[in-house]
Amino acid sequence: MKIIDIAKVLNAEILVPGNDMENEVFSVCGSDLMSDVMAYVKDNVVLLTGLVSPQVIRTAEMMDIKVVVFVRGKKPPATVTKLAQEKDIIVMSTSETMFTACGKLYSSGVTGRGD
Repeated sequence: MKIIDIAKVLNAEILVPGNDMENEVFSVCGSDLMSDVMAYVKDNVVLLTGLVSPQVIRTAEMMDIKVVVFVRGKKPPATVTKLAQEKDIIVMSTSETMFTACGKLYSSGVTGRGD
């Protein structure tokens, strides 16, 4: 699924756009624990989290995650969005819960298999 389509499925506000909005993603990682993200992340993943700290962007950068979606209507502070811009990481916010957002993306074809 294309990144721009993820925004549509989740009715997400794009807080930090990027040049890669047409790129494909194949998997979703939903976690508020960045240690779990580092342990289980796959290629071409979207990170869903409710944690709004610079650590999220640092973890995304380290794990080569290009898209972070903040769930439950959370909006990160300016320090986080500025860091995301510097690191070329797309940031969105959705009012969906993490469970519902993961379910909607899975139902829309983001299965984790890359097919």
